[in-house]
Amino acid sequence: MINKLHIISFDVPFPTNYGGVIDVFYKLKALHKQGVEIYLHVYEYGRGEQKELLNYCKEVFYYPRNSFIKSFFSKSPFIVKSRGNNLLISNLNKNSYPVLFEGLHTTLPILKDSLKKRKVYLRAHNVEHKFYKGLEQSESNIFKRFFFKKESKKLKRYERILTKIDGVFSISPIEQRYFNKKYGAKCFYIPAFYDTTKHTTLKPKGNFILYHGHLLVSENVKAALFLIDVYKDSKYTLVIASSYKNAKVINEISKYKNIVFNSITKQDDLYRLLESAHINVLPTFQNTGIKLKLLNTLRQGKFVIANDTMIHETGLETLCEIANSKVEFLSKTAKLLDQSFEASFETERKRLLKNFDPDTNAKKIIKLIFKN
Repeated sequence: MINKLHIISFDVPFPTNYGGVIDVFYKLKALHKQGVEIYLHVYEYGRGEQKELLNYCKEVFYYPRNSFIKSFFSKSPFIVKSRGNNLLISNLNKNSYPVLFEGLHTTLPILKDSLKKRKVYLRAHNVEHKFYKGLEQSESNIFKRFFFKKESKKLKRYERILTKIDGVFSISPIEQRYFNKKYGAKCFYIPAFYDTTKHTTLKPKGNFILYHGHLLVSENVKAALFLIDVYKDSKYTLVIASSYKNAKVINEISKYKNIVFNSITKQDDLYRLLESAHINVLPTFQNTGIKLKLLNTLRQGKFVIANDTMIHETGLETLCEIANSKVEFLSKTAKLLDQSFEASFETERKRLLKNFDPDTNAKKIIKLIFKN
């Protein structure tokens, strides 16, 4: 018997050029590999329809997001209300297959009790109200700070919807402890899905320092500005790469000859940067979820300098140099630039990254949903 599953994604999960969609896309691939027939529902608001998804899904349905004004003044969180769609509910109710909601964002059909009686599960990418609280603290724009603060409060109330869900799949041990304490034994830790294929050929030496992140997200903007301040008076070349051109970051970069911006327009752009960089710098100021860019960088790149918040309880601490201040980042940079990246480093990475094996984790999800 074929296992059939609806998956509802908060965004079009291809190309995989920012953290949230990486987990969704490689989960699709892993579940497909295990024989699951997937009916994918996605919200499209700028990324376009992607034929690549049909390689792993029986059908793909696209829905628009609602207007900002209509959604902002709702009692429900904006990220939830803006994804309300009657056509989605109609498509889900054509059968009784179980549903996997990607993120709290997509769960409005549960709130409305509009689904036929069936099993429903949530992939929790973050503790969302904590994530939005962190965005508020990272944001300098007063209007965005107000939005994030309001959204965090709404999300904290809205989270009670998890009492109606049959299972919660946490993305990190920190989140798992939180959800297990609040919602009990139906919460399970399923590590993040990512691309295990090697797309780069690493030489022992690179010639610059790289930071990559989606600069539409205030947390990543804060990290980029921090790194500009770290390296602005140094002799090192820092490359900041993103698929989104943030005006504040680009303006700051323009002040310094040793710092440049690289636009990522396709997946290979990032692979080539990871291949050429000697050091990848990955600070974060939010202890939520696991940063998919960390997994991707450890698989595709050379040395990594990260702060405690980035690597806390990941099991990957020994694979990174740790720095938490400007002085420490500069010190670790000087140290690593004198080292060659040896083949033995990749061997150790493969060993520790086994805990994130997509096939193993897809089998866990299948067992939990279909009770095989």
